[in-house]
Amino acid sequence: MSAPKISKIGFIGLGIMGSPMAANLVKAGYDVTGFNLTQPPIDKLVEAGGKGAASIADAVRDADAVITMVPADPQVEEVMFGDGGVLDNVRPGTLVIDMSSIKPSTSIAVGKAGSAQGLRVLDAPVSGGEAGAVEAVLSIMVGGEAADFAAALPLFEALGKTIVHVGPYGAGQTVKAANQLIVAGNIQLVAEALLFLERAGVDTEAGLKVLGGGLAGSTVMARKGDSMRARQFKPGFRIDLHHKDMGIVSDAARELGLVLPFGALATTLVAALRAQGGGDLDHSGLLLALERLNGLADNGGSSNGKGGN
Repeated sequence: MSAPKISKIGFIGLGIMGSPMAANLVKAGYDVTGFNLTQPPIDKLVEAGGKGAASIADAVRDADAVITMVPADPQVEEVMFGDGGVLDNVRPGTLVIDMSSIKPSTSIAVGKAGSAQGLRVLDAPVSGGEAGAVEAVLSIMVGGEAADFAAALPLFEALGKTIVHVGPYGAGQTVKAANQLIVAGNIQLVAEALLFLERAGVDTEAGLKVLGGGLAGSTVMARKGDSMRARQFKPGFRIDLHHKDMGIVSDAARELGLVLPFGALATTLVAALRAQGGGDLDHSGLLLALERLNGLADNGGSSNGKGGN
């Protein structure tokens, strides 16, 4: 492949999503320097061919582009605006791309502050979960200036397959909030369908296969169905983070004067599982909360023993 126009990338946040994303940028030929609050993910990036940094400043000082991938608004604000943060240490003209999922208002604030000091800022949250990050097939929704999106596109193409410029600062986060609304509702309905099939004595592997081939099919069903059948809720995207995202949806809808009835129910169900101690579970763990509502959680999650079929 031809040498990328952006060659040096500073990557801040090497978690479940950030770690494979940074590794994919290395595979695509970029010179990636990563920083994380804990050392093992930095070591993993170095093993993959990247470089490690001892601080945010060291990671971003000589970068052509900076990517941040951290859990929520407080971390983005600290990474961007804090002492020793990104905005204090990047060169004018640097592309600063926040790929976290946060409030649109925070992205707008970052965009305006960065623009005021001559930076090119994009908010570019993603969808696809850990598997999508590993496979470099993420959906990337981007807010910011069109010219800056065009400059960053080769970089995004190393991370995802569906890459769309959706509007100005904050628009990417608004689309991501809509995405999380749909995903939460979809997971809940897949969980309900699965429990419905089990109670009726249907082979769930066969049932989900045929459902997945019709109008009911979805990426959620394709990626989560088997693990839900097996009651395996190792986090690809934690309930804690989806709870945060549903709060973003609720706040944004209130600001827009909208009532989202099913969204409110999905928000409540996510919050309920988190309150039950399920914050570290994958969001497909909504099935566990559904089983508890039906008095089935203490019986292996199935009233007929066919949960693994």
